Amino acid sequence: MFRIYPKILTIFACVSMALMAVGQYAIWFHAPEEMTMGLVQKIFYFHLPLAWWSFVAFFGVCAASVMVLWTGREQWDVLAGVLAEIGVLFSGLALVTGSLWGRAAWNTWWTWDPRLSTTLVMWFVYAGYLVLRSADVGGTKGAKVRAVLGIVAFLDVPLVFLSARLWRSIHPAVLASRGGGLEPEMWTAVWINVLAWGAMFGTLVLARYHGAGLKRRVEAALIGIQEKTLQ
Repeated sequence: MFRIYPKILTIFACVSMALMAVGQYAIWFHAPEEMTMGLVQKIFYFHLPLAWWSFVAFFGVCAASVMVLWTGREQWDVLAGVLAEIGVLFSGLALVTGSLWGRAAWNTWWTWDPRLSTTLVMWFVYAGYLVLRSADVGGTKGAKVRAVLGIVAFLDVPLVFLSARLWRSIHPAVLASRGGGLEPEMWTAVWINVLAWGAMFGTLVLARYHGAGLKRRVEAALIGIQEKTLQ
């Protein structure tokens, strides 16, 4: 297991809280109110970072899975599971915030738009991946089985990212046009919140990985106690 020092985790947590506070100020006080949608548009500053960092998490699952097949080390398998958990959390929140935004913009909570449909499929794929991890599929070769699943699951991620460009979609492609139709102050709020959610992402990954390491140490200690008792 990679060793996570508590001080590093504390620093990440403090930086995350500070950036989140600055991000909230940027959303509600610095960024102007959008003329058409009004305050509802500010959901965008939560929705976009959550979606982007879920993509990062799932890419991390794929990369860690490759490392499992290459090195066979347990820490990469654990890291893949941690990143999948955070990715499912963030993509789920992205779906929820997108639904709230869609209700105001399209007058419906859900539409089978290509971007929304592929994102929902992606969420179910990685949720299924977590279920299979908890079921310990593969026995002694479980890490390699999970690694293959982690790599195959990533195939849907580029499809989600490109769906608004490949098919006719009512979902806005933020980076499709120069400036994305946003004012400079809005872009400032976007990037601050992307950074803030990135710090939160890093904090959650470190905390969850640290917890997984402690769990394995406790399990190893219990096994040692049981062996001594049997002797």
